[in-house]
Amino acid sequence: SYKYCVEILKSSKVEIPLVNPNNEQELNKFALIILGNLTRLSNGIQHEISREIAMLLFSNMKSVDISQIVSSLIESDLVDTKIDWINSVCKKLPVLVLLKSFRFGENDCDFISQKMESFIKIMLPQKTEEQVKFINEISEKLYLIVEKHLSSVSFYDSLLIKTSKQFNLSIEEIIPIVVSNFIGLCIQSYDAGRGILSNSLLPIIQHKTFSNRIEIEKSIIETLRFDPPIHNTRRIAIEDFYIGESQIKKGDSILIVLASANRDSQKFENAMDFDVERINNTENLTFGIGGHMCLAKYFSIHLATEALWHLFQNYKSISMLENQIQYEPLINARLPKNIWISIQ
Repeated sequence: SYKYCVEILKSSKVEIPLVNPNNEQELNKFALIILGNLTRLSNGIQHEISREIAMLLFSNMKSVDISQIVSSLIESDLVDTKIDWINSVCKKLPVLVLLKSFRFGENDCDFISQKMESFIKIMLPQKTEEQVKFINEISEKLYLIVEKHLSSVSFYDSLLIKTSKQFNLSIEEIIPIVVSNFIGLCIQSYDAGRGILSNSLLPIIQHKTFSNRIEIEKSIIETLRFDPPIHNTRRIAIEDFYIGESQIKKGDSILIVLASANRDSQKFENAMDFDVERINNTENLTFGIGGHMCLAKYFSIHLATEALWHLFQNYKSISMLENQIQYEPLINARLPKNIWISIQ
């Protein structure tokens, strides 16, 4: 239920489970630094520190022309009015917008955006040998590119000094947290951004909710409730407690099905209907709630709104080229593999 999902997500009696205890996956030095400092995977004071740093990074983003980037991506891959929306736009746009917002150079943008699809496997609790090999191969170069660029931006020194004083840590201790969490923002942007851009296009075409920017944004928010890209998240109990009449014991693993909460009829009227005008659609749990709510939430919604508004504003005819959408074989996510469309 929506009620119990919120209760667990806000509870101080649960924590984020460890992804790589005792380095069982044999990640190298730089991969371990990145994984060990991510806001998304941390608890307690470590989470407070890394979340504050991630928020400071977000607050220093510069404005970029999203429409121009979308246009460039479409023009690069458009063949006879046909384009795969997933591989041409959804997998590239979110990370490119983030990197360009921090004024990364073209070569660095190309390198990071091309590697992100495989590098995000660092978040998986279980990894194949091939995935670990790739993560280890790319982590050092990725870390050093980000560290070098961030050290050159105007806000970097003040960010280090502020967080150093706030949490009584040395500058040397703060630097890897900053670098890792910028990489974390890239991971979150790729995850959330790809899912929103892909899943939102389908109902917008089906229901023809593209008359203006506001209608598109409403459609995106309702998609996040009705057909979210991320379906569940996990926690582990750190003490005994009850959810309703059910006892959760210390050490129990908890699967929180956000997609189920989003269809709870006790929370959302006519929950099985796609309705962009429902007044509480913004209360969906797709991005979580509480201390671990996804930092990329508003960034992702804004990016998807601008991208889809550009698409429908600049092309007179947009139609699907396939009836059956195939989805990635994932347990926790619902992501289309391809969406071939005709745009004219």
